[in-house]
Amino acid sequence: MRIAVLGGGAMGSLYGGYLSRKHDVVIVDVNETLVDKINREGLVIAEPDGSSAVYHPKAAVKTEGMAPADLIIVFVKAMFSHGALSANRSLIGRDTYIMTLQNGSGHERTLLEFCDRAHVVIGTTQHNSAVTGLGEIRHGGSGLTHVGCIEGDASRLSPVAQALTECGLEADCCPNVMELIWNKMFTNVSASVLTGVLQVPLGFIAKDPNAWALCEKLVREAVAVAAGEGLVFDAEEKVSDVRAVCEKSPEGITSICADLAKGRKTEVDTISGSVVAASRRNGVPAPTHEAMVALVHAMEGKQS
Repeated sequence: MRIAVLGGGAMGSLYGGYLSRKHDVVIVDVNETLVDKINREGLVIAEPDGSSAVYHPKAAVKTEGMAPADLIIVFVKAMFSHGALSANRSLIGRDTYIMTLQNGSGHERTLLEFCDRAHVVIGTTQHNSAVTGLGEIRHGGSGLTHVGCIEGDASRLSPVAQALTECGLEADCCPNVMELIWNKMFTNVSASVLTGVLQVPLGFIAKDPNAWALCEKLVREAVAVAAGEGLVFDAEEKVSDVRAVCEKSPEGITSICADLAKGRKTEVDTISGSVVAASRRNGVPAPTHEAMVALVHAMEGKQS
């Protein structure tokens, strides 16, 4: 399969490297130094057991003249998705599937500007990864990758799931993928966004009574909004799950916290903002999430 990965960050490099085991892969990134390093020396992936391996996907800054890909995986930050797809239109053919495994929800609306509904693939993954150097990443943990569609039977995506699985990225075709995407979001739209606003690690959220009260409110509000979308979750279970994440990783620094600390734009619009968007669609109030989105954007404005 001919596969293009948009974004050579931690997750893009992980998937690009693994998929290059059996497929023709190109990682597309705007960082010329990174692209040169991957093409010259390969991509180093360190594993949790201490082992490491070098992978040799191709890498490119520009893709004009390249043949269309069978599959494009979007791993840039959400606010760069449209720009990345626009700049690499030559990779999109009539039969190209475009897949997002990005955090949050609602990414399919961007993908639909570049392909029809039948070729949009949405999903979520339990893998995590971190950049440790130029062209070097650390694979932090493994798990299933769930892929699904917004139209038709998810089983028709079995070639995509098989391509991932045969390269060590175990995947399945999931008929309820939207439910899994929302399930993964509960921590991001509560504890994670609070770590960004408060500029604290995850442990503080569970330890401080005021922070935890607000976190719990965000979880319960998100569960109610999800129900308005026809996605039913147990609020007590989700509150417990989020608390467990905070307590198990007390020193954990979330991406939104790091982005705000470094004066970078965040993905809040497709994380907390996706709860707000759903609220406006279905009429279930989400005032606390609206406040969080506004606070994050205010902090972004403060840094600019």
